[in-house]
Amino acid sequence: MRRQFKSNNNIVYSCKYHVVWCPKYRRPVLKDGVDVRLKEILFEVARERRAEIIELEVMPDHVHLLVEVDPQFGIHRLVKLMKGRSSRILRQEFPWLRLRLPTLWTNSYFVATVGGAPLATLREYIEQQKYV
Repeated sequence: MRRQFKSNNNIVYSCKYHVVWCPKYRRPVLKDGVDVRLKEILFEVARERRAEIIELEVMPDHVHLLVEVDPQFGIHRLVKLMKGRSSRILRQEFPWLRLRLPTLWTNSYFVATVGGAPLATLREYIEQQKYV
């Protein structure tokens, strides 16, 4: 399988992230249509920011996202935009969310990089550069 790289005017990249975040108090509110609408909003934000959602799963009490994003834009900015816009829209469209939660999302989230070469291979490559 050949790795696919993306590019912008300045860089060529392959930056994939696994991101997880939860509603405030980990309440199971991402159901009854909220989950479907949330997916639509997240895909819309990703499309606008030229990020690619590789996988997305919405559970009643948390969201799993596998996304590729331009490192110059940054994963933090993308997650902040996704959480902010989805909170505003979902709380407008589903008023019962405003009654159960002071804010839709917690301030925190989990993020980890995925893919690429194994760490040992990268270490060996970097070590060998002094002999080139």
